[in-house]
Amino acid sequence: MLTTAESIRSLPERFQQGDETALVEMYAEYSGPMFAAALSRLGDRDMAAEAVQLAFLHAWRGAADFDPTRALQPWLYAITRRAAVDVYRANRRAASELPIEALPDRRISVDAQPLEEIWLIWEVRRAVDSLHPDEREVLRLAYYEGMTQSEIGRALGLPLGTVKSRAARAQRKIGVLLSHLVDDDPE
Repeated sequence: MLTTAESIRSLPERFQQGDETALVEMYAEYSGPMFAAALSRLGDRDMAAEAVQLAFLHAWRGAADFDPTRALQPWLYAITRRAAVDVYRANRRAASELPIEALPDRRISVDAQPLEEIWLIWEVRRAVDSLHPDEREVLRLAYYEGMTQSEIGRALGLPLGTVKSRAARAQRKIGVLLSHLVDDDPE
């Protein structure tokens, strides 16, 4: 359980000061997106998992030098990219010692999503996850199940007006939560 002083300090501050619980929280929050980024670069789940572990090891070793006023996400992604390169090189060296027939097929798909797309997907997922469950369910049924608002109302046993207000409220919240992704420079 966090003490009052620990609960006041931000996650980046606690991490920078060597708080191991901050590292656990960071792993819980960021390891999935870091894995997706490493997987898109490496095309191999085992190598991607190794890259994430290496990235967290490097981050923890560099925690004292981290500036807690900076955002953790971009810093962790930069470390993950470098760790993915290190893992790739280490596996390539090890593979050069094996006969070619013994190597697994590790081709990276041409359709692999670029890191920026993975980042956007992750940001949208975080925004949606932060919604109230009732709002999230209305959006899920509308966007993932393709249901109309009338169908959603029948499925959830809600009046149409309630469905409309939840959808509108959820869309406003998503707009605010994702406003940092909008390019305000109209060229």
